[in-house]
Amino acid sequence: MNWLQRRVRPEQVREFSLLLALAFDIAVLYLTLGFREFSHHFSALRDALDRGDEPEARRVLAQWRGVDEVPRADFARAAIEHALLTAHRRVFGVLFWFVVFSALGLGPAGAVLYRLAEFLSRDSERRHGALDTPVNDSLRQLVERLFASIDHVPARLTAFGFAVVGNFEEAVDAWRRDAGQWLRPNDGVILAAAGGALGIPLGAHAAPMPPVRQVGHLQSTAGLVWRSVVLWMLMLALLSLANLIG
Repeated sequence: MNWLQRRVRPEQVREFSLLLALAFDIAVLYLTLGFREFSHHFSALRDALDRGDEPEARRVLAQWRGVDEVPRADFARAAIEHALLTAHRRVFGVLFWFVVFSALGLGPAGAVLYRLAEFLSRDSERRHGALDTPVNDSLRQLVERLFASIDHVPARLTAFGFAVVGNFEEAVDAWRRDAGQWLRPNDGVILAAAGGALGIPLGAHAAPMPPVRQVGHLQSTAGLVWRSVVLWMLMLALLSLANLIG
C-alpha cells in the first residue's frame, strides 16, 4: 500500500479524475442529444418526397410525430415545422442547459433536466390529444408552464442562431410580425424566425406549398439546421478556450 501511494502522485489522481469526469459528461451529452433521431427521420422524409412517394412521406412524418396519420393538405410545411422544433428540443436546448449547468459545476445535469422536462411536456400533450386517456388538466398545464419557463431563453437563442446563419433581416422581421400566431410563444419565436431565415412562410395562415418546391424547402431546412449546429459548436469551442486560458 505504501508502495502504491509512492508511485501514484496526487497530480496523477487529479488528472485521472478530470479525464473520468470529461468522459462522463461526453457520455451523458451523447445520450441526451437526439440529433441522430432528427437526421434519420428527416432524411427518410426527404428521400420519400424526392421519389415522389407522398404516402410514404406522410407515413414517415406520422411515425416521427407519434401520431396515427397526418393531414394530406400541405404536410410538407408541417414536416418543416416539426423538424425545426425537433432540432431545437433535441439539440440546441440540450446544449444550452448543458453549458449553463457545467459552468455552475453541476456537470451534465442541465442536459438531463431539459430532456426530462421536454419528455414530460410532450407526453402530457400526447395524452391530452388521446381521447381514451384520462388527463389531469391542472398537472398538464403545470408541466407545460414549467417547460415553457425552462425553454424561454434557449428558444430565443435558437431563433437568433437561425437568423444569423440565414437571412437575418427577414428572420427578425418575421420574428416580430408572425411569432404570435402560434399557441406556444416559444414555438412561435423559433418557427417565425426560421421561416424568415429560409424565406418560407410557416404557420396555419401561410399559402399551401407547391409540390415542386417541397424537396427544395426541406433541403434548405436541413442546411439551416446544420449551419446552426456549426455555429453552436464554434461558440462552445470558444467558451472552452476562454475557460482554459482564464
